[in-house]
Amino acid sequence: MHAHYLAKRTLTGILATLAISSASLSLAATDMPPLPEVDGTVVEGDGNDYTLKFSIGTTQSGAQYRGLEYFKDIVEKRSDGHIKVQLFHSAQLGDDLQAVSALQAGTLEMTAPSTSPLVNMFPQFAVFDLPFLFPSPEVADKVLDGEIGKRMLEEASTNGLVAIGWAENGYRQLTDSKAAVSTPEDLKGLKIRTMQNPIHLDIWRTLGANPTPMSFAELFTALEQGVVDGQENPWITIQSSRFNEVQPYATETNHVYTPFVTLVSERFWNKLPESYQGLLVEAAGEMGRYEREVSRTLNDAIKQQLKDEGMQITELSAEQVATFQDTLAPVYDDWRDKIGGELIDDIQAISQP
Repeated sequence: MHAHYLAKRTLTGILATLAISSASLSLAATDMPPLPEVDGTVVEGDGNDYTLKFSIGTTQSGAQYRGLEYFKDIVEKRSDGHIKVQLFHSAQLGDDLQAVSALQAGTLEMTAPSTSPLVNMFPQFAVFDLPFLFPSPEVADKVLDGEIGKRMLEEASTNGLVAIGWAENGYRQLTDSKAAVSTPEDLKGLKIRTMQNPIHLDIWRTLGANPTPMSFAELFTALEQGVVDGQENPWITIQSSRFNEVQPYATETNHVYTPFVTLVSERFWNKLPESYQGLLVEAAGEMGRYEREVSRTLNDAIKQQLKDEGMQITELSAEQVATFQDTLAPVYDDWRDKIGGELIDDIQAISQP
């Protein structure tokens, strides 16, 4: 709990500082993109009342929780109060995998984990760990909101789960303590902390770095003591964890894009009338669109704040990104059959038309 509290407190402080120190950014927690008005008529149910607990692992200060607040607003208003939504942040009811297990057991109604921890259950989700597959947020939106995303939700609606929507965890960025990184050559021999994820290990090994799996809780101390030279996470995590205090260099690599997937317990789903099932699907779609807007607003503001605090951020040109992509071609060869070549081809047809 302490780490979650610290992250939340730190981020709240950052956002408050942003609002005070920079009129052009002016992004206090209350200045996130405002909650949209709830559109749509009241949905008739079956006369019964339902309570829905929605648990996430991220903090109350982030974009994901803000999206959940909008989801609650939509569902409660459009069910005319017949569905009550209770929100739980910061892994209060368990981490991503524990929450998914609770959905399967029917003791929790909804959660929205990152796709990465679910790869053992849904191997196709490993596609989101492939490097540089989503060159822009717009491409990610087109994939997730289109036929591919719809198909992947249907495929993930098994194992006691119903998958009803997507939101954004975002792009991962590189930080290090040694020097600015703009080519794969600059990574030779650098010890980079990664998640315990086989594709991520493959990515950094192929780039010439020395990937070092380590729990997130140990990471700040390891960076501070030089046990590892660098790490990779979204800007919001880099700032809230104060990695910039021990990592003077960053590169906006955008090397991996990770979505959140919105899941409902099949046991709960089957109790709902069809009209309420439809309402949850609509609300999940609205939540996802709004949450991405919040995520991108926070992301841009926090990147600027890191610059203002003295972090040297390298932004890669299209040619430099292409060099990283070419170097990482073997990773695609290694994982193509395991993930599904057709799925990769379909996404690449959108990302590289």
